[in-house]
Amino acid sequence: MTETNLAVLLARRPVGAPLPDDFTLVEQPVPVPSEGEVLVRNRFLSLDPYMRGRMSDAKSYAAPVAINAVMEGATVGEVVASRSPDFAVGDTVMGGNGWQRFCAVPAARLRRITASEVPLERNLGLLGMPGLTAWVGLQDIGLPRAGETMVVSAASGAVGQVVGQLGRIAGCRVIGIAGGRAKCDFVTQTLGFDACVDHRGDLNAQLDAACPDGIDVYWENVGGAVQAAVWPRLRDFGRMVMCGMIAQYNEAPGADASGAPAGPNLGPVVRKRLRVQGFIVSDKGWQRYPQFRAEMLGHVAAGKMTAREDVVRGLANAAQAFIGLLQGSNFGKLVVAVD
Repeated sequence: MTETNLAVLLARRPVGAPLPDDFTLVEQPVPVPSEGEVLVRNRFLSLDPYMRGRMSDAKSYAAPVAINAVMEGATVGEVVASRSPDFAVGDTVMGGNGWQRFCAVPAARLRRITASEVPLERNLGLLGMPGLTAWVGLQDIGLPRAGETMVVSAASGAVGQVVGQLGRIAGCRVIGIAGGRAKCDFVTQTLGFDACVDHRGDLNAQLDAACPDGIDVYWENVGGAVQAAVWPRLRDFGRMVMCGMIAQYNEAPGADASGAPAGPNLGPVVRKRLRVQGFIVSDKGWQRYPQFRAEMLGHVAAGKMTAREDVVRGLANAAQAFIGLLQGSNFGKLVVAVD
């Protein structure tokens, strides 16, 4: 039987939280690679919060996914056909794209990886864009120093779990924020954070207990009520790394369903000499990927770094898994085993 390219398309732009009907699962012909391209059979697909922005046509740093086009997403897989001298059939590669079984991509976008170094799906998390995001954001903005207190929101997620472990390696006292006992236990017992507070409880009281002397570095993944609780606890010369605000991605501009203020009073930026900076890892981060990967593999080999993936089986379940990601229902880096 001839294989087809199972794919998930963007059917319509969501208003508020995405719904299953915003996506369409279709079977298409397998793409044919052009000269200089490689045909990849995707084995794992990364699901990430930034994809919510790609579903919108609001002004952003990247173009939106077109209606009836394949949803965007990073993949790892194997080369099944090549029209580039740089890759051969059977190579394992990262850098494929799309919520689909096969993709034809320019060879320049792909990186050959050794499949035996880590589980294949880990190349989309710890050794992929989320891990690189954590590494770049701390190196360029967070600047963690031994003895400082670092707080990481969404600490059990794809980026947060790497941020906290890098902070611990740097000698910081690391406090996570996560939702529920199971995630908080994972953050402390498996990832090695010094403490983890549950945002479903009294967040202010828990932060007072965990950070009695304030916070030097705050990694922001969430926004909303979590950001409002952390903000006044930043110490003089504190650094706030603005990576994402998943609690607010589905809201209209200026709104916040969490009940927190629309944004913090920025007056303390001057008084406390704070550094508050956002960044996009694609700006310069991938140029540093070889250094990042070598360093992270060293940490893994030394037993200083681990990760957890939340693996969803089957591309047909990708849309529902993504909807759950925006609601915080995943536990670890969310990936889809395509077949």
